[in-house]
Amino acid sequence: MAKIRIAQNATFTAPVLIPIVGSTPEKVEFTFKYRDRAELAALFDEWNEKRKKAQAALGDKPSWSEIVAVDTEQQTQQIKDLVVSWGFDDEYSDANIVAFVKSCQGAAEAVVKAHEGAYSQARLGN
Repeated sequence: MAKIRIAQNATFTAPVLIPIVGSTPEKVEFTFKYRDRAELAALFDEWNEKRKKAQAALGDKPSWSEIVAVDTEQQTQQIKDLVVSWGFDDEYSDANIVAFVKSCQGAAEAVVKAHEGAYSQARLGN
């Protein structure tokens, strides 16, 4: 008999390699929200729609500051959409999520990549 169940756990943990300026990436454990295929597709559609609207609102020649502000807002929302908790000493809070996104280029992308990677590993194992 199979030792797995069809229903997935509500959360799962995965390591994230957080980029550190001037140093090697650090591995930090994150706890992610589980979503089924339809929920993931809807979430990615929502992110793409928000990105399109934000780019349209910036116009043809946005400043770097405007681009970074939009990216920070979008990446902060992505972290909130995916993550339940993290292995930093800093509390998982709205203010610290923003600080995390601003702290280093690539940090939010690393979280999204690790989240997607956990799903990829699940597909490979089946």
